[in-house]
Amino acid sequence: MDFSREFLRLACEKGVLRFGEFITKAGRRSPYFFNSGLFDDGASFRALCGFYVEAILASGIAFDGLFGPAYKGIPLVTGVAIRLAERGFDKPFSFDRKEAKDHGEGGRLIGAPLRGRILIVDDVISAGTSVRASIELIRAHGAEPAGVVIALDRMERGEGEESAAQEVSRRFGIPVIAVATLEDLLALLADDPRLREHLPAVRAYRERYGVQGEAARRA
Repeated sequence: MDFSREFLRLACEKGVLRFGEFITKAGRRSPYFFNSGLFDDGASFRALCGFYVEAILASGIAFDGLFGPAYKGIPLVTGVAIRLAERGFDKPFSFDRKEAKDHGEGGRLIGAPLRGRILIVDDVISAGTSVRASIELIRAHGAEPAGVVIALDRMERGEGEESAAQEVSRRFGIPVIAVATLEDLLALLADDPRLREHLPAVRAYRERYGVQGEAARRA
């Protein structure tokens, strides 16, 4: 998809996607690092949310509302809702607090009531803990999860043979939609002379830790 490549180029320009040697949470030495929190100005964040919208619309997924888990999901779901409305898809959105508020409006949920099929908007999936908590909250309000949309799927194994995205999809029976995947990144590195020097290291990492097949497709 063209938007996947444009997204990755912007991530490189902003320093959101960096190359070198980094230690992941799993203790692996990774040749690249992705930090969506570095989309930290209005123009780049607006573009990021636009890429989410492209991925959502390309997937064809049906949903009635949007939910962003605290904390990174809060600005993301807000921005995505705005960019969707600009495209003619005005959807209600909400997000949660880490802890329930015991005064004022109270509760954990802020924003629109959770009704119908809810699309979860987050930055990445690591252990799937955030997704599981989001699904529990959505179902507790009488709604159902429609899927999860994330920025980048690293497509690498967790403790077993599946990636975090594959595990979430199988366990909860919902699609995981990624703006870009590791396969998209490899294709960019192969085609861009300025980035090609990083291809061998990223390819070797994929061969060592990558899952078989595609972990997250745009449904």
